[in-house]
Amino acid sequence: LAGNDNGDIIRQLEYRISRLEGVLRLNKMITESGGKIFATSGKKADFDTTMEKCKEAGGSVAAPRNPGENEAILFFVKSFNTYAYLGIKESLIPGKFQLLDGTPLSYTNWYLKEPSGKGEE
Repeated sequence: LAGNDNGDIIRQLEYRISRLEGVLRLNKMITESGGKIFATSGKKADFDTTMEKCKEAGGSVAAPRNPGENEAILFFVKSFNTYAYLGIKESLIPGKFQLLDGTPLSYTNWYLKEPSGKGEE
C-alpha cells in the first residue's frame, strides 16, 4: 500500500475491501442483513465441516434471528438450489430448539407442524 498517511491507508483498504465484496456478491457468495455478513463457499459439506469452516472464517453457522436474516439465508438456498444448515439444535426438551450455544430461540419461521426432522423445516 502506498502512502504515509494513515487516512490514505484506510481509504485504500476500504477500496480494496469494497472491490472484494463486489466480486463475492457477483458470485452470490455473500449477502448482508442488519449489518451482518452471510457467506457461503457454495460447496456441499456435512454439518461438522460447516461448523469448522465457519469458525476458521471467524464466524459461526447462521441462525436467523429475524425475517431479514432468514431471507439472507434463503438467498443462498435459492441461489444454489440446496439446503442450508442452521446454527440451531434440539434442546433436552423434545420439540424445543435453541441456538448452538444453548440460547433459546427468539425467532422461528417454520412451516406448520415443523420441525419434523424430515428436512423441510
